[in-house]
Amino acid sequence: MVAALVAQQGGRSDIRAEITKGELATIAIPDFRGAGGAQPLMGVFNETLFREVQNSGLFKMAPKSFYPLQTPQRPQDFQPSARRGSGLTLADWSGPPVNAHYLAFGYTAEQNGQLVLFGWLYNVGQPDISNAQVIGKVYLGPLNEEGARKVAREFAADILAQFGATSLIGSKIYFVSNRTGHKEIWSMDYDGSNQKPVTAYRSITTMPAVSLDGSMLAFTTYARGNPSIMIHLTSTNRRLPFYNQQASMNATPSFTPDGKTILFSSTLSGIAQIYAANIDGSGLRKLSSVRAIEVEPKVNPKNGVDVVFVSGRSGPQQIYKMNLDGADVVRLTTGEGEASNPAWHPNGQHIAFAWTRGFEPGNWNIFVMDVTTRETVQLTHGRGRNENPSWSPDGRHIVFSSNRSGSTQIWTMLADGTQARQLTTEGQNQMPVWSK
Repeated sequence: MVAALVAQQGGRSDIRAEITKGELATIAIPDFRGAGGAQPLMGVFNETLFREVQNSGLFKMAPKSFYPLQTPQRPQDFQPSARRGSGLTLADWSGPPVNAHYLAFGYTAEQNGQLVLFGWLYNVGQPDISNAQVIGKVYLGPLNEEGARKVAREFAADILAQFGATSLIGSKIYFVSNRTGHKEIWSMDYDGSNQKPVTAYRSITTMPAVSLDGSMLAFTTYARGNPSIMIHLTSTNRRLPFYNQQASMNATPSFTPDGKTILFSSTLSGIAQIYAANIDGSGLRKLSSVRAIEVEPKVNPKNGVDVVFVSGRSGPQQIYKMNLDGADVVRLTTGEGEASNPAWHPNGQHIAFAWTRGFEPGNWNIFVMDVTTRETVQLTHGRGRNENPSWSPDGRHIVFSSNRSGSTQIWTMLADGTQARQLTTEGQNQMPVWSK
């Protein structure tokens, strides 16, 4: 539902509009007030609620400076016969200058040591109050800042659900960080909170990949000397057995959608090629055989057959596609510049990737491609080195690494390239992958 911002030349369709279809409804979210012990938590609550709805890309946010002076806290505050301009009629929100389609309002209170949120969503375009309510619900959380975030996120999730969107609550972003002095795999919540280490191999541990169901994490580590692959359960962080071939490198792992097969690059035959194996490393089979380095295989999450990968078989590295058996190899990118880091959209029709082609030759930017038509759109422009894109589970956001702030950090943006937001600040952080 993100509006298209950039029209394609030559009559081509806008890929961003394809991915995020629909018109943007305008929503107004006035600041909520709290009673008793809830009031000190309202800053955190209001910031979280507004950000969650805004970052969804589903709505145009009505500027708060346009709001009426009086804002409702309860449905009873609306007076259908109230004089226009009092702030207590639906028309004060649906008409100028707010021009909202929806209004989220409510209040919080302290009850029995808990934070209680009373939240409503109204369709303010309705002619009378009796038909305006879309959501009216009570939410409970601890009486602290985390509880304020919790109830705000749950209310926001219910708002998004009304428009067919899935909340990102519960999703994780895995990434590589050197903040402990070694490159390790870390995890954080979708909004950048709760950052914590996953591995502690005190070596170079990098290139994370997550199974489609989010249950397994694979990565490359130098902990045993040569680069090798390890797999952990995300629920317990227990390491699963995986047999690494006797090679100078086993790296860039990824899972098939069913989680039963792992694809990776190995120098078993002397030069890095694409291989597939069972989840424990058995049943090895070679998928590519060319005199060029081939890495980063990614399997289409929808059909489990198409594999995109990076190859230098035509010169500078480019994105290619083949079948899971290694047949029907085609080049997807044009051959210009260098292309890397392909990542499938959940719809199995588009990929995001990093490319040195664009308005800043020699640097990397994030692009999206329709794999069928080969049409591309550039999402980042002139903002440093942008790499390693990965799609959110809802397919509406992209997480990526960028040095635009002076150091390499993890950022997110909407699928149309807007609302870029920095999630990490400490150390150098890169190679994010978004998991359910």
